[in-house]
Amino acid sequence: MSFDFAAVLNATPYLLQGLLFSAELTLVAMIGGMLLGTFMAIIRHMRVPVAAEAIRAYVTLMRSIPLILVLFWFFFLVPLLLGHLTPAGRSIPLGPKFTAFITFTLFESAYYAEIVRAGLKAIDKGQYEGAKALGLSSLTMYWSVVVPQVLRVTAPIIVSQTIILFQDTALVYVLSLTDFFGAAAKIAQRDSKLVEFYSTVAVVYLLICSMGSELSERFRKKQGYRSPRGRFERAKRMFGIARP
Repeated sequence: MSFDFAAVLNATPYLLQGLLFSAELTLVAMIGGMLLGTFMAIIRHMRVPVAAEAIRAYVTLMRSIPLILVLFWFFFLVPLLLGHLTPAGRSIPLGPKFTAFITFTLFESAYYAEIVRAGLKAIDKGQYEGAKALGLSSLTMYWSVVVPQVLRVTAPIIVSQTIILFQDTALVYVLSLTDFFGAAAKIAQRDSKLVEFYSTVAVVYLLICSMGSELSERFRKKQGYRSPRGRFERAKRMFGIARP
């Protein structure tokens, strides 16, 4: 059985449309998740009473259940809950696309919050003490001094988590949305070209995720070069003290 490239080429516009939606969902969920996750991480790091414990419970819940279950909850239960708040008592449909963007953002924020919180712990205490000595407010200290350093330190892990987020976008099929994988699956079943389209999807996912992994590795090497230990190890190799 020959591989039919023409079938894939003819469906390229539809596949690109699905890939664009996957990229859009990934970008929105990453930016929204990072902003919300950073805020939650700072609240936990500052140990704000009640709020810190509530955020800890939220993060634990989100990291303990599968994303597909959260999609179902938000799509079916939230409209019912909103309906009880209206005088008519009718459910308020949110729509599958809105549900996908909100759910992915809320779900990923829990993971980004833990990444940023780990980065906050990795920052030397002298940075916090120096900012306080200069009379900076807590908001200015975190926004101008601490968070930029945290983002540099955690950049490799953030990229890795974003790769996982991109792969998870295929779950929107439960909401009848068409992402890249969904577009390929629909055409493959319609034209009976399963091998061609699933192979194409696998190659595209491999290329995109490989580029993301390479970017993460570059960030990791760059951080190793900037760190005191990384510079020390390179100096040892330069002068022949240790084997390369």
